Amino acid sequence: FLPCALADQFSGSAPRDHCWFAEMESHSDDLPPPPPLPPNAEPIKAESADDLPPPPPLPPIKPEEAKKISKPKRALIARPGFGKRGNPIQLVTNHFKVSLKTTDEFFHHYYVNLKYEDDRPVDGKGVGRKVIDKLAQTYPSELAHKDFAYDGEKSLFTIGALPQINNEFVVVLEDVSSGKTPANGSPGNDSPDKKRVKRPYQTKTFKVELSFAARIPMSAIAMALKGQESEHTQEAIRVIDIILRQHSSKQGCLLVRQSFFHNNPSNFVDLGGGVMGCRGFHSSFRATQSGLSLNIDVSTTMIVKPGPVVDFLLANQKVDHPNKIDWAKAKRALKNLRIKTSPANTEYKIVGLSERNCYEQMFSLKQRNGGNGDPEAIEISVYDYFVKNRGIELRYSGDFPCINVGKPRRPTYFPIELCQLVPLQRYTKSLSTLQRSSLVEKSRQKPQERMSVLSDVLKRSSYDTEPMLKACGISIAQGFTQVSGRVLQAPKLKAGNGEDIFTRNGRWNFNNKRLARACVVDRWAVVNFSARCNTMNLVNDLIKCGGMKGIVGFPLT
Repeated sequence: FLPCALADQFSGSAPRDHCWFAEMESHSDDLPPPPPLPPNAEPIKAESADDLPPPPPLPPIKPEEAKKISKPKRALIARPGFGKRGNPIQLVTNHFKVSLKTTDEFFHHYYVNLKYEDDRPVDGKGVGRKVIDKLAQTYPSELAHKDFAYDGEKSLFTIGALPQINNEFVVVLEDVSSGKTPANGSPGNDSPDKKRVKRPYQTKTFKVELSFAARIPMSAIAMALKGQESEHTQEAIRVIDIILRQHSSKQGCLLVRQSFFHNNPSNFVDLGGGVMGCRGFHSSFRATQSGLSLNIDVSTTMIVKPGPVVDFLLANQKVDHPNKIDWAKAKRALKNLRIKTSPANTEYKIVGLSERNCYEQMFSLKQRNGGNGDPEAIEISVYDYFVKNRGIELRYSGDFPCINVGKPRRPTYFPIELCQLVPLQRYTKSLSTLQRSSLVEKSRQKPQERMSVLSDVLKRSSYDTEPMLKACGISIAQGFTQVSGRVLQAPKLKAGNGEDIFTRNGRWNFNNKRLARACVVDRWAVVNFSARCNTMNLVNDLIKCGGMKGIVGFPLT
């Protein structure tokens, strides 16, 4: 118990009562014990649940009332009508009408779980599509020869069900992009003499699990064509959007959500600093009041300038000679970028740079001994290996670090002049102010040019050849959708002296006009932040301009 002084501090009122209560509580041990029970007394037992009467039955609920309770009906406020003012005009939109033939099928959604052979989850980007493509090639009969719509992550869709609800497969993928390195870690795996290479590609084994998740009726698309929505409309539209993504992926496009970018140099614009703007297009299905349509628009993203790695570093660091390159910055800029090495044209991902230059970077090379045929390890520099063993001339790589494409414990080095950055690699760092303004300026297009680009995009995309869209019975019109519009009269402004200001070429000209209601300036000040400015001339000009607009006052003190 709290002492009286502390109780006063905490309670703030009636300190004596609190103290008395604490004192009474402290003497509870001195009270006499309760009287004993008589010998013939029986304790009262509480009633068990079995002895209680049943609860009254609930009143029956009609099915219609239950549906109202579980799903309250909500709807948008209806449009009261359409305006009639202005001159009618036909407008061209960047929407293309969609038509549907069959509606009685279902999309079947399957959850995809990708694992390595040792049950580690697959987390690399782009691996999933390669595995699923290989799965379709390896097990066509087990999958009922069905086409897939795969989102590249965890969802796969088919038209109709697979033979099994839960499916498990083993897929062996030849990892041709990584290029297997020899056991000694040397960069000699690009040898043109393929007869001496027993296993040119590194194979990886994957476990693929497909588990049924849901059914999505195609009738939801038919309702969207009529301008109506159901609870499955957005899910069905998501599926056909995934089909568009997969179609563009097969064409070798760079995918950025629903935007697609082709490897076409005519679509590249140089922004400086080793960065380029890549023009592409955005494509997605939209449910509108007039039905379902394919919306296509232009889009732009930033990519790393493809070509020799040295050229990119010179542009990125704004220097004119490789000797001036800051290699610490270069290591950060190059990490995780993909390159192709010559002469074998094999693709790798950069993990870093060598600690020493090409002349001094050593590694162990195993070669057969002429006497007994046993392998013998010798130390050799990367430069000597490529020049003497491979017969490749190196002009300037000797004094610079090598590109490392191996693993932490087994590095694989290539001279920098043999490495080319592959195209369509996104540049995710922030742009400078100059680069941003250049991107906006070079991405601007006139309406006729934009319409021509979108028409060309729809033709080159060849959506009519996509098997999944064909199976859905979806066809896309080739012409722009036209809608009715109205040109409204521009509002007029009221100026001083009862004058009206009308627009000319979309602008209001306020020259030689007075304000309709001007104010009086009683107190004002001018601060000069530039020594080259004549302050008195500025003051006189402000007074003159204010008087022309009807503003009076401007006392000089």
